[in-house]
Amino acid sequence: MIESIHKYAKIGLIHFMAYPSTIKGEGPIEETIRKIAVDDYFDAIEITWIKDGETRKRAKKMLDSSHLTIAYGGQPRTLTTGQNINDIDEEKRLITLTNLKEGIDEAYEMGAVGFGFLSGKYTEDKKEEAYQALVKSTKELCAYAKSKGNLKVALEVFDYDIDKCALIGPVDLVKRYAQEICAEFDNFGLMVDLSHLPILHESARQSLIPVKDYIIHAHMGNCMMKDKQDPAYGDAHPRFGYPGGENDVPELVEYLKVLLEIGYLNPDNRRFLSFEVKPVGDEDPDIVIANAKRVLNLAWALV
Repeated sequence: MIESIHKYAKIGLIHFMAYPSTIKGEGPIEETIRKIAVDDYFDAIEITWIKDGETRKRAKKMLDSSHLTIAYGGQPRTLTTGQNINDIDEEKRLITLTNLKEGIDEAYEMGAVGFGFLSGKYTEDKKEEAYQALVKSTKELCAYAKSKGNLKVALEVFDYDIDKCALIGPVDLVKRYAQEICAEFDNFGLMVDLSHLPILHESARQSLIPVKDYIIHAHMGNCMMKDKQDPAYGDAHPRFGYPGGENDVPELVEYLKVLLEIGYLNPDNRRFLSFEVKPVGDEDPDIVIANAKRVLNLAWALV
């Protein structure tokens, strides 16, 4: 493709993955957000909870002046606390729901346009109960977000049997779920991720085309499945080209082609296309980010 990728999407970076020391809402949040804000390759940023109110204010001031579009990742609020939004224990489900509603409040405070979350673990014998708990929770989150403004709510599709072992999940269940929620709420959609396709055992076409009408957010990255002893095994989002990894330039080319085909990449409606990459071990986060930009530049040239 000769035209710039920026014409077709808002190229973003998931701050708390690129700089994982910030994923628990603490650490060098301001200085790392600033690195992204001064890099004009990026049109968008995805942040997560910032526990300290004064730090939030200073981060918001930077973001307000950056011309970056902001999304809020609620995933760390449950992944780092062991909470489950589809817990069939009602008391635990409500605790998780309150946590994510607080995330929605923070997303509005930070000027975000989207809020992401993921489904939780389940057992096969209670799968339908977990599904109904997820539907109930999702509708409550959508209603809460809608009561406060125009924030979009997106469930990120994760693996179901490798790492996160989340309910949503294989594409047939993803489609059933998206249809059910979108029938009632126009502020809901799906978040898809190239990094998750191999661990979902699905190709880009298999995973995206059946749910193309519901996709409102997209990530791109890598995963590793070949060596369970490797620190990058599973859903750890190593850099593109990581030894033994599943995704590099050819896989990103195919993903971009499908996103273009289904109309997600669209000059008339530029949506998020964010890198989800994470340093492994003592890798330099800034080099990992530069790697991602080079891979996207080459992949887009080959689309």
